[in-house]
Amino acid sequence: MTREEELIAQGWEKRTAYDEPRLSEIAATYEELGFEVLLEPLPPVSGADCSTCLMADANRFRTIYTRRR
Repeated sequence: MTREEELIAQGWEKRTAYDEPRLSEIAATYEELGFEVLLEPLPPVSGADCSTCLMADANRFRTIYTRRR
């Protein structure tokens, strides 16, 4: 089972991926709306689409997961 599958089984919903400063802003907005927020590293990807650029500096980006409290 992948990490994403584990999170979904625990009730987390994958939202989006961002870096700072938007990452903190979006996470704060979800918390204000009553969600729990989990920030996860980007999973490894393959292919030559826009994900190639993201993976060049993968530690900079986080995937945002939320679930109702």
